[in-house]
Amino acid sequence: MRLLYWLAIVPVFFLLIGPVLHNQVHPLILGMPFPLGWISIWIAVIALVMLVIYRLDPRNGNSAP
Repeated sequence: MRLLYWLAIVPVFFLLIGPVLHNQVHPLILGMPFPLGWISIWIAVIALVMLVIYRLDPRNGNSAP
C-alpha cells in the first residue's frame, strides 16, 4: 500500500524539476514555451495519477461507518 502513495510523489517531482533543468523558450510544447508547457502537461498527469491512486486504494469503499 505504501508503494501506491509513493506513486503520488513521482509526478510532483517531475513537475518541479523539469523547468529548472531546461529553462529555455524552445522547444515549444503545444505552442507554449517549454516551462509552461511542461507544467501544464504534468498537472494533467498528476490528476490522472491521483485518480488511479483513488481507484486502487481499498479504504475508498462505500462501506458505512
